[in-house]
Amino acid sequence: MNLFRALLIMLALSGCQASLPPLPPWQGSERLDHAQLGVILDLRSGRALQPAELIDALAEVEQILVGEQHDNRDHHALQLWLLQALQQRRAQGSLLLEMLEPAQQPAVTRTRQLLAEGEEIASVQASLAWKEGWPWQLYGGLVTYALEQPYPLLAANIDREEMLEIFRTPPVLEGTASNRPGVRQTLIEQLRESHCGMLGDDRLPAMLAVQQQRDRRMAEALQRAPQPSMLLAGAFHVRRDLGVPLHLQDLGSRAQVRVLLLLPAGSAVDASMADYVWFTAAPAEQDYCAQFRSKS
Repeated sequence: MNLFRALLIMLALSGCQASLPPLPPWQGSERLDHAQLGVILDLRSGRALQPAELIDALAEVEQILVGEQHDNRDHHALQLWLLQALQQRRAQGSLLLEMLEPAQQPAVTRTRQLLAEGEEIASVQASLAWKEGWPWQLYGGLVTYALEQPYPLLAANIDREEMLEIFRTPPVLEGTASNRPGVRQTLIEQLRESHCGMLGDDRLPAMLAVQQQRDRRMAEALQRAPQPSMLLAGAFHVRRDLGVPLHLQDLGSRAQVRVLLLLPAGSAVDASMADYVWFTAAPAEQDYCAQFRSKS
């Protein structure tokens, strides 16, 4: 009897794995020979997971936070795969994007309705009033897929006008976890580095306020969103030690949260940052600082 039951379990597991969508091919051009390429780690145990095991671990989670590198095509392909794979295990409640601002929400809702009614849309990008700062060639496939699903696609960012107001007059950030000195200092250093050292120290506190208010808004959006929800945002926004999870804590959230970081193979990461990491290929190196300086 025990052997028979074991065989049934093995057959069930193999059936679940076979039903998952195929993994997308790597599109990056670097780190394709790295030993970590494609490895998924449970950062709490250090154990390597198969894709089906990751889906098993995430299937019952209320809030999944996925951190991306914005210019990495493989990250967007894996995000789409995650949505499709999880939908085979449970109904998705909502998808939230850092790339959408509240002012765009009516256009998103209208576009979803038109697609649901079978209307042809000449340009989904234009219909959404999609922001040029998020390259549509990277996000278009994922966004279009989400628009065709029965669950809502929701804005998780702050409107640009409000960001400018926060920069001019930084509000007081309420809460203990997100205000820890180590959190603030690490974020300031990240902002300094991401702006190629060209931001004056006098502007860094205002930039920090914008960063943390964006994280707070994402946390608030998650609390309102139908569950189970998934947030797609930059890796620093979703990190457990720096971003949205701290703000959820300050807001008193009791939802179960899991953080998955998508990072190029060889990236440094530990359990203080996330629950899981999926190591990917990397896009060709670009000197963003040189581009930044040329525009300054």
